Amino acid sequence: MTHLHPRKMDFGFEDEDVPFLWNPENPAWSSMSNAVSFLAIGFEKMIVKLILQTKPRISDPAVVEEAVAFMRQEGHHSTAHRQHVKALIKRYPGLQNTLDAVIGEFDLLTEATSVEYRLAYTADLEATFTPVFKLMLDHDATLFRPGDDRVASLFLWHFVEEVEHRSSALIIFNSVVGSELYRMRMAPSIFAHVMKVIRIACAGFNQHVPIGDRKVDALSMFAMHRTKQKVLTFVAPYLTKGTMPRAFDGLPRGEQLTALSGIIRSQMPKHDPTHEKLPALAGRWFERYDAGYDCTRWYTADTRAPRPAPAVSEAN
Repeated sequence: MTHLHPRKMDFGFEDEDVPFLWNPENPAWSSMSNAVSFLAIGFEKMIVKLILQTKPRISDPAVVEEAVAFMRQEGHHSTAHRQHVKALIKRYPGLQNTLDAVIGEFDLLTEATSVEYRLAYTADLEATFTPVFKLMLDHDATLFRPGDDRVASLFLWHFVEEVEHRSSALIIFNSVVGSELYRMRMAPSIFAHVMKVIRIACAGFNQHVPIGDRKVDALSMFAMHRTKQKVLTFVAPYLTKGTMPRAFDGLPRGEQLTALSGIIRSQMPKHDPTHEKLPALAGRWFERYDAGYDCTRWYTADTRAPRPAPAVSEAN
């Protein structure tokens, strides 16, 4: 029986404007996480279609149950990120083209690649999330707390549920494909595609969001771009698109290296995400949610009326 509990959340993005620079203390993080919202819509739409295609090929009822719960969590994530991105598009209409381009990349992947490849894609990318999101959640005081509580709470919910279903994609892949060699062989093209999509989103930010609103060059997370911009700044400084800090510049270098080693380990044979070290915040989030705390306003809910505690978790 699966231990996943899909939770449908409404963060109220339509209630008032959503700033692009949602964490003004870290513009690079604001831009990077906004790009994650764009990617999540396309990626998780792909996952829903993939699971529907894959279910008839799964013989183990327990794996079917895991796949359905995993699909429902991802579907809820996609819906919530659409609301976030819709609010950004309301302020910057040109970002609709950026969203269409990102979704188009995943739609093309669905049309042009096999179920086996997309299962490997999902398993490889999902395997990296626990070490990466642990780094982020362990530093919520600087990455999330200073920002718009709706956006911060969206990412906290998404990231803790990714930790919750950290093994699901590999369970499904192993049930249907079962070749670690295939998964490892596909990894270079998979991560090249992920970075291509992130670059599309960031380039769209540079094009459609004024520098006064984003403060940074949204492409500054790419090392090659930073190098090119340093040359451009020297030759023609009037053509630059903003400063180039990185989202994690303020985080301890040792913890960044730990996350990087976790990413590498996640792609190795016999990797089992079940045994990954988990962020403490994830445990607190689940306890608060089950107690009826309003997790759509993680940092400010104490000033709001509590929601009723759920009688039964939405597990199926």
